This record gives sequence, structure tokens and C-alpha cells, in this order.
Amino acid sequence: MAFRTIISPEQLAPHIDDASWRVFDCRHDLARPDIGAQAYREAHIPNAQFLHLDRDLSGPKTGTNGRHPLPNPAALADKLGRCGVSNSTQVVAYDDAGSMYAVRLWWLLRWLGHDKVAVLDGGLPAWQRAGHALTDKIPSVAPAAFAWRLSDAPVPTAYIETHLRDRDLLLLDARGADRFRGENETLDPVAGHIPGAINRPFRDNLTADGRFKPAEQLERELKEVLQGRPAKQVVAYCGSGITACHNLLALEIAGLRGARLYAGSWSEWCSDRNRPMTVETK
Repeated sequence: MAFRTIISPEQLAPHIDDASWRVFDCRHDLARPDIGAQAYREAHIPNAQFLHLDRDLSGPKTGTNGRHPLPNPAALADKLGRCGVSNSTQVVAYDDAGSMYAVRLWWLLRWLGHDKVAVLDGGLPAWQRAGHALTDKIPSVAPAAFAWRLSDAPVPTAYIETHLRDRDLLLLDARGADRFRGENETLDPVAGHIPGAINRPFRDNLTADGRFKPAEQLERELKEVLQGRPAKQVVAYCGSGITACHNLLALEIAGLRGARLYAGSWSEWCSDRNRPMTVETK
């Protein structure tokens, strides 16, 4: 059985030593970018390897391409191959922050044409609550051949600019409601959102214990957000293309497929002050 959206700790546990599986720790903190690697060295799921959001799962910044540009696909595929990922490998990603970083690897692998990838539902906290062990042992893995083929292409800024007023474009912003309105912005130089966007904070996809809501509930809620429009009209974005993937995963869990990612997101959009921006006032 292949896992393509989420996987529970109970489903993952029997495969920890499975050579055809690879588990990746994606813990991160935007304010303290080295904290994830430090936490990994101290304790992680057995046989998990670490991938850094900035160094492994993002590319070089130019000042106009957002805070977390997409990595070079060939470089990412080479890194994953060196981590033992082949085209038949089941990949599992996790973090300790409501899956807000693990979803990046989920989307990136799908972008590379590899759909046998799932997010650990509830992340490290759920793993520990289930009574499973952690270790500080760094695994040694044999490299594998990973042949990539781009799919699930991200939406470029030019497309958003050209289709901003089109009825068949539904922008879905995953940031918190305050940042969407233009309040309490601390990460980007300009506050607000792309005109016409709808707000769906990524944490609305989760239950109180950090696990994804049941598929039926997500389907009901997301259909209400989409206002009767098909998922293929959705372009998801956030601050830098990370938590937007959370909404994309939630849509997949709900069976609402076809949504796309605006990878540059708000941090790329607002880098050009001539682009239209909306701030909501009370």
C-alpha cells in the first residue's frame, strides 16, 4: 500500500527499518533557522534523516523571488538520491509544528514526479504520544538512483498578474487572518494580501492535537471556502510558499484535486511595489 497524503504513527511504526522507506525530519523555525537541525541531533524518529528548509528545500534568493524560492530540481533530486530515495521509495515527512514544514517536502516530491510521499499526521508530538521511541543515532543509508520528471508545475507571478481579475482564478491565502488583513506583519516588508484572495489559515485544517481533520470535515469546510468552485481553479499561496502546501494537502485529503501552488507567494508579490495589494481596515 502506498501513502500519498498522510500517514498515522501506527501505520509508520512497522516500517521504520524498512529499506524501501525513507523518513525525513523537516523541523524548522523561521526566527531560528538552525533550531531544527539542533533538535534533530538531540532526538528524532529512528532512521529519519534531516532536511533543512533553507539549505535543502529552497533555492537561492535574489530579492525578488520570495523568501523560500523553489530549489533547483536537479539539485534536489540529487540530494534525495544521496539520501536513499529511489523512484519506488515510500517517503514520509514530519515536523513538530502542525506539519507546516513537512508539507513542503510533500509538495516538492510531487513536483519531481514522485507521489509516494506522505506527511506524518500530527508529526513528532503524535509519534511520541503513541509511545514510540526516539533516538539520537544518525542513520547511514546507501544512495539510490532517483529519476525525476517535473509535474504539478507551480504558477508564476506573471500568470497571477495577467489573470488577477479572472473568474476562474481563486487565490487561497494560508497565512493567519491578521497577516492576511495586513496586521502584525513581521516577516515581509509590506503588509496585506493579493487582491481578491480568500483566507484559509492553514491551522484551520487541523484538530486541537495537531492532526488533520477527517476527510469528510475538510471536504465540507473547503467546499464552503471555495464557494462552489472546482479545486482546479485554486492557486494556493502564503508568505513564502511553505504553508500554502498545507492547504494543498488538505484539499487532496478532502478529495478536491487539481489546485496549484504560487511558490513565490506574498514575499515575491510584494517585492514589486507596483503590483496591486490589499489591506483591510477595521
